[in-house]
This record gives sequence, C-alpha cells and structure tokens, in this order.
Amino acid sequence: MVRIGLSLLALLITCPESIGQSPQASPVPVAQEWIRPSENGTHFVRTTTGKPFVVWGVNYDHDHAGRLLEDYWGEEWATVVEDFGEIKALGANVVRIHLQVGRFMETATKPNAASLDRLRKLVALAEDTGLYLDVTGLGCYHKDDVPKWYDELEEQSRWDVQARFWKAVAETCKSSPAIFCYDLMNEPVVSGGKNPQDWLVGEPLGGKYFVQRITTTANGRDSREIARDWVARLTTAIREVDDRHMITVGVIPWAKVFKGAKPLFYAPDVCGPLDFVSVHFYPKAGELEADLTALRVYDVGKPLVIEEIFPLAASHEETLDFINQSKTLADGWISFYWGRTIEEYEADGDLKAALVAGWLKHFRDQAP
Repeated sequence: MVRIGLSLLALLITCPESIGQSPQASPVPVAQEWIRPSENGTHFVRTTTGKPFVVWGVNYDHDHAGRLLEDYWGEEWATVVEDFGEIKALGANVVRIHLQVGRFMETATKPNAASLDRLRKLVALAEDTGLYLDVTGLGCYHKDDVPKWYDELEEQSRWDVQARFWKAVAETCKSSPAIFCYDLMNEPVVSGGKNPQDWLVGEPLGGKYFVQRITTTANGRDSREIARDWVARLTTAIREVDDRHMITVGVIPWAKVFKGAKPLFYAPDVCGPLDFVSVHFYPKAGELEADLTALRVYDVGKPLVIEEIFPLAASHEETLDFINQSKTLADGWISFYWGRTIEEYEADGDLKAALVAGWLKHFRDQAP
C-alpha cells in the first residue's frame, strides 16, 4: 500500500464485527476465457473471442477484523464462499488475494501441502463464481508469522525460497483460466528507508507490513541490476511450470512521491518478463493533473492496471474523476473489499463505515 493516506486506511480496515447479512444474488457465471495482453500490447483480451477485458476488481487482503485470508480460510470456508458471492454482486471480475511465505513454505525447500490444497479449492471457487484471481505472493504482512529461518537467509538463498514458493503456486494454478495473473510481490523495494538491514520496511500500518526489500546488500550493484535479476529469477521459476498465465509486480508509484522519478521494476531492461504494469495509486484532493502526469510515467507499452485504489486522500467524486480521466492510460482498477456488505456498513451508522459504504456503492455503479 502506498504510504499516502494509509493512516486513514488503517482506521477503516479495523471495523467492528460483521452483522452477517446475506449477499445479493449473483448471476450465473459464463464459461471463463483465458486473459492475455492484446497483440499490440495496449490492453487485455479474452483469448477465445478476442473481446477486450477491463479489470474491475477488489483486494481481498484481509477481513473486517484484520485477519489475513490464510487465518480463516481453513475453518471458515463458508465465509470465503459468501464473500466471493458478495464480491461478484458488486460487479467485480477480479479478486486480488495475498499469500504469505510463512503459510506456503514449511522450510526453505518444502512447500506446505495443506495451503496448496486450500489454494486449489479457492481457484475452483473462483471458477464457480465467475471471478478471476490476481494471485499476489511472498507476503510478510504479519511480522510474527514470518519464519525465523526465512528472515535469517541472505539474498540469494531468500530468492531461492521465493522461486520455490512461486513454482509451487504456479504448479497448483497452471491449468485454470480463473487465474488472471501472478503478482510477484506487493510493493518490493531495493533500498531506502530506516533500518536498511531489515527485510520489512517502515512501521506497520494497521498491524501489517506492506513493503519489503528484495535485498539488504547491494554489493556494488545498482538498483536496476538487482531488480532485473530478481524479476528474472522468479519469472523463470514460474515459466518452468506455467507458460500461459500473466506475470506482474505491484509497485509504489514513486513518480507520484518524487518529481522526476522513473520506474524501477518497469524500466526497459527490467520489465521484459512482465506481461503488464501494476501500480498502486491513491489520488490526492486537488491534484488530478499531477496524479495523471505521474501515472503516465508507467505507460511503458504494456497494459496498465491500477492494482490498488481507494478514496483515502480525495473525495469519492475526485477519486471517480481520476478513474474516468485515467481510462486513456489504464486497463483496470482494483479497490478493496473487507468481508462486509454495503448494508452491514450502513448499519454501523458511523462516519468511517459510511465512507466505505458510499464508496462500495460507487464501485458497484461504475462496474463495466
């Protein structure tokens, strides 16, 4: 998550217990087509019909109590099924899920079979619901869940574990058209910030670490060389078992934070193995033109998805205006869903809940 406005996001996501109303009835899904970039690289298409595909999705990163998906998808599977129905009823077509290293790797070399089985079940649910999955991996959101053995690895051994993680996940997902993409990591960075020897960056927001380093030791290499080698290492591992699904990496838009900043993971000599651009963008009140200018920096000749968006530092109307104005650049937008319906938020009767309920209404109304 981009740090702009995230203190508000941390407040919004720590909501009271859900009231448990039923979701709206969802339409019967049609057979899913595989999604690919178009031949000219300007947008996404459905491979069978050739029709354009516009991403309109939600991050399903945790529930209203802040629990990660892997915290409850075992014992509370019915909740996940209900949530997917609610997401579908909102008009979404993509669900971004976040998988944790500590839940999918028992040791440096042994994947967790139970977690892979549960992922397989989630993929089947996506197929049944008519939704696509943006599978984001290598999460270390809860520091206490990060294995000590993983935290103590040096760079190349850590990358080896990350490659094994992705190879196991891709092996599990490779046959399903319901996989929209693999997102290598949420907001990786190479350098900067306090405590440069720590893999997790900054202070937790809402109890979660959203940013992590891919190295703690440059050893004379520049950032682009490190990013290039890391992307190549992980995409190669995926392609060893799955050569069909798209690969991306969700990044912080540093061009929005620092004037003149250029893409790192989407630099020409880094992004070759990546199928499209994913950037996390929270519009700021009164800065529509500056935000659009920053977004244009990531128009690098590949489809572009705004993989995180929410009215944190701007009103609902300004955020919707940014979405509409960005349609000449972007091929999709992914907001948030935290396990509660519009009606459940409205029943709370407080300002934070009203903000989320209002946004979900806009999201539903704007669905393509």
